[in-house]
Amino acid sequence: MNNKKTPKSGSPKSDLILDRTELLAYFWKVQNTQGYIRSEDIVACSRALDISYIEVEGVVSFYHFFTRQPTGEFTIYLNRSIVSECKGYERVKEAFEMATGATMGGVDPSGQFGLFKTACIGLSDLEPAALINFFPFTNLNSLKVKEIVARLKQGASPADICDTVPDHIRSVPEEDKVMLMRDYDPGLAVAPLKEHSPESVIEEIKKSGLRGMGGAYFPAGLKWEFCRKEAANPKYIVCNADEGEPGTFKDRVLMNSIPGLLLEGMTVAGYAVGATEGIIYLRAEYSWMKDKLQHTIEHFRKMHLLGNDICGIEGFNFDIRMELGAGAYVCGEETALLNSLEGKRGEPRNKRFFPTQRGYLLQPTVVNNVETFCAAARIMQLGADHYLQTGTPASPGTKLLSVSGDCRLPGIYEIEWGTTVAEVLEKCDADRPHFIQVSGPSGECISMDEADRAIALDDLPCGGSFMIFNRQRDILEILRNYTNFFKHESCGLCTPCRAGNFIIEKKLDLFAAHLARQSDVEEVRSWGEIMKLTCRCGLGKTAPNALLTAQAKFPEYFESIVNQNPERLSKGFSLEDAVREYDRFSS
Repeated sequence: MNNKKTPKSGSPKSDLILDRTELLAYFWKVQNTQGYIRSEDIVACSRALDISYIEVEGVVSFYHFFTRQPTGEFTIYLNRSIVSECKGYERVKEAFEMATGATMGGVDPSGQFGLFKTACIGLSDLEPAALINFFPFTNLNSLKVKEIVARLKQGASPADICDTVPDHIRSVPEEDKVMLMRDYDPGLAVAPLKEHSPESVIEEIKKSGLRGMGGAYFPAGLKWEFCRKEAANPKYIVCNADEGEPGTFKDRVLMNSIPGLLLEGMTVAGYAVGATEGIIYLRAEYSWMKDKLQHTIEHFRKMHLLGNDICGIEGFNFDIRMELGAGAYVCGEETALLNSLEGKRGEPRNKRFFPTQRGYLLQPTVVNNVETFCAAARIMQLGADHYLQTGTPASPGTKLLSVSGDCRLPGIYEIEWGTTVAEVLEKCDADRPHFIQVSGPSGECISMDEADRAIALDDLPCGGSFMIFNRQRDILEILRNYTNFFKHESCGLCTPCRAGNFIIEKKLDLFAAHLARQSDVEEVRSWGEIMKLTCRCGLGKTAPNALLTAQAKFPEYFESIVNQNPERLSKGFSLEDAVREYDRFSS
């Protein structure tokens, strides 16, 4: 992506868009060329695709990072996740406003700097963090912000002065049990395919017990088998690299440190199901990794690890390309992601068909996340029997945890399934842990009374995010941050999600103002249960999880914030008192 967005006249040379699947890429080109998307760009696109202006406008307006107004030569997206708030978001925001002259949500008078808040950008181990023209700037403080802005004003480009993002791999199992973060040599996962039929590859994956690592935990081998058995062709392998769950950055580290392992895992899946094309759907926040991934793809082609007759297997043709998202948490849901790939709004589909039946372009499609494909590659390299030697009988293998928050050693921890919460807290040198959020805001919060619980599918599953908060952090402020996130990220398609998150946020505002009654606590719980039962996709169903589990795990906290001022709550409204209060402050 361009690191400077100087407005230019006219649209990019690639005005003609012939296929709707190119729509997101087209608008990225438009926006990178002229700084924003104009009405005439939408008109040109609607005519080229023969769809209505309103439909194209609906797609553009759906995505957080597409803009219809200029956002400055340097567009700053400052992360406002809960970890960022804990680490100094407000001070960094004020520093950016002072240095640039822009206020949050706007552009400075010169048009040089735009300053906007955004949700988690996958840098929770390096907070506070921001993207400037989508290049990463980490561990921010007031002095660093002042220096960055000064250099930009002097003519430096964000690409030249951005931070190199480190891969903090803090801990792995003992040597023979390391699965993902062991040394990597290209081709070791694909080479064994010469000795396997597609069916035997699927059996090997099924034997390993590998499940989807994104949080749904569906058996990977079974999913591949379903896709292989579909008669329709072509078939597709889609990598969900839209790692949007706040506090999660494990897929970022895998793609940044061992991108070839991901490509091999996708290639193994392509061989198993009979697909010839793979697509990596990369979240916009990770666009700074796009060149590295593309370079690895091209290198693999030269090594004959992608392309035709891979590894000398006659007729095994498979290639991989990338598509860039545009900012929508809901696109982490596999059918919303597929809609986005097709150039549509990233709204979840009705669950009439599984993607393995009718996925991308209504063809049989396997959708797995980065960690799942990487694990599949290691299984083919090391064998299912080796994989089964780690973890527990119900949860074999290892898991990557993205650890952040109140700990001295944030970063990536590869653990065996079955490791306890207490062991993770000890490894990361947690700072007086009190409230722990497992699997991100859509997961489950636990108290220290549960520190002996095992991180395993039959006890405490974890999709990847492991956020630690000490007693200095207000539980209510954590939950308000989560609810605000889900309210903004809801696609708005179903009423329980659209209305439920809004109502819950207003109720939490009452709690913060010490105006809540016990009935408000019960009403919040009721809305949460309605959402879990009636929302059409995982976003809505899991949005109230943190709140509901917090009420169960920290009942004394909610009792305290409800009962702080019972007299005020029971007194009701008095016009005379209100007028008297007004006169007192206005005199």
